[in-house]
Amino acid sequence: MVDQTDKSDALIQLRNISRVYGMGEAQVKALDGINLDIHKGEFVAIMGPSGSGKSTAMNVVGCLDVPTDGTYHFNGVEVAHLTQDQRALLRRHYLGFIFQGYNLLPRTSALQNVELPLIYKGMGRAERHAAATDALAKVGLAHRAHHDPSELSGGQQQRVAIARALAGNPEVILADEPTGNLDTKLSAEIMEVLQRLNEDEGLTIVMVTHEADMAAFAQRLIWMVDGQIERDSPTSKAA
Repeated sequence: MVDQTDKSDALIQLRNISRVYGMGEAQVKALDGINLDIHKGEFVAIMGPSGSGKSTAMNVVGCLDVPTDGTYHFNGVEVAHLTQDQRALLRRHYLGFIFQGYNLLPRTSALQNVELPLIYKGMGRAERHAAATDALAKVGLAHRAHHDPSELSGGQQQRVAIARALAGNPEVILADEPTGNLDTKLSAEIMEVLQRLNEDEGLTIVMVTHEADMAAFAQRLIWMVDGQIERDSPTSKAA
């Protein structure tokens, strides 16, 4: 297990995080005392075999799950001390999510799909329209803003999903297998979009993937096995 020195300037700081599901003989320890620092502006890929705990770690970081033990600080705030509603606000205002399935509403334009989470943030119509338009431009889809998902390729649909995550101006993008439904060419295009957002916009990105060639786009690779971090090292991209 990798044990890191405390760094108070870490945007994301996990200390001795464990997550246990079930009881008795059915108990499963999905995370087993992991320690991890992620700093602002990093692009981190998390890999590991099925059942390694990588998705559970992503869910903890994304405040979609709470650890059984340990501490999680986001930008200096102890997440365990937050109420359920406060964690929801943290997700809404500081985190953007990209999933393997694009999760776009059918018969709804790309622009409207990107605007939807901004409604829940209480953003006014003109402001959210401008933010969604800007986010689509950042992923190269301004010209497809009024097309429904059925009129877009898989790669374009995932770009809309990225734009939706970007529109709220998050501190961190959490991407769970973002290229899992795409072929090699489209996967590379999506990774190039994420890489550009990291390099040009300074966006912090944490990505779970099972594909080594996609992880190579990141600056840092975390390899998990049996709920522990076995290896944490820079990729060739960071060399």
